[in-house]
Amino acid sequence: MAARALWQMRIRKRPFVLSHGINARCNLSCRFCEYWRRQGPEMSTPQILTMLDEARDFGIGVYNAWTVEPLLREDLPEILRHAKSLGLTTSLITNGLLLRKRAKDLTDLDLLSVSVDGIKSYRELRGTDLEPILDGIREARRAGHEVLMNCVISGRNLGELDDLVHLAESLGCWISFEPMHESSGIDDRVWGSLAIRDVFAYEMAVEQLIELKRNGAPIINSLTYLEIVKDLEPGFRCHAADIILHVASDGTIGTCRVHQESLGNVADGLARAWQASKEKRRKIVEECEKCLFFGYVENSLLYEFVPEVMRRYEWM
Repeated sequence: MAARALWQMRIRKRPFVLSHGINARCNLSCRFCEYWRRQGPEMSTPQILTMLDEARDFGIGVYNAWTVEPLLREDLPEILRHAKSLGLTTSLITNGLLLRKRAKDLTDLDLLSVSVDGIKSYRELRGTDLEPILDGIREARRAGHEVLMNCVISGRNLGELDDLVHLAESLGCWISFEPMHESSGIDDRVWGSLAIRDVFAYEMAVEQLIELKRNGAPIINSLTYLEIVKDLEPGFRCHAADIILHVASDGTIGTCRVHQESLGNVADGLARAWQASKEKRRKIVEECEKCLFFGYVENSLLYEFVPEVMRRYEWM
């Protein structure tokens, strides 16, 4: 897949991943998340299927359904089935609350990511108990899914990261980590209680992840990425705006999760919006201070031909 992605991105100068905010609803209301606060319209099933047709014709290789909570869409199996029939790799990011109920609906899903940010701290972070999420992961594993647990590192779970790695091992899952991003849409008081403030403890926690990774733990992050985030310094060149095409629930095409500036709408055509926004995307990247989101950094490292990232590109 890495070779195909590099051909699309480097030679054709087109995005490889369609990142689709598939709905505007959630069954949780996590304090650090801004997406569930934006209630709005959602694309219809026919509109989404047409978008997928265009994505395939444009050379997109991965369809990622995420935010706010994809499993709330009853038509999700139909959408995934259509994407799969087009030859797209299908990916899903979920909070896992409905996973036990819907795991068997995901027969056309290739990559399943479940947000698990803590053990003792999980209820404080997500507002619900962890056990139903773990039951959903177990059900997904029984249904034959390979599962990636994704952890957002915060000031509340620094002492639990190694335990999360061991939990992933016990469930037969992979695990990934990324530091909490302090988005501007959240009250500063939330960041005061949840964000990373003890930098020394954070560095020690990430150093422990690096050691676990070197010893064979199922951590999907590259060592290159972990070294970058340990210092909380985005020492890489960001290519996210050139390799990931973002579409919101209402069909708005955007730049990325941080710079949510409109590049057009799917009703106008994916290819047309992409081509017309070249200069705008270039300017946004030049002015960006860069984030440390897992997918953005790893994809950018792939773009720069980092061998370690290329070996496990499918989860990026």
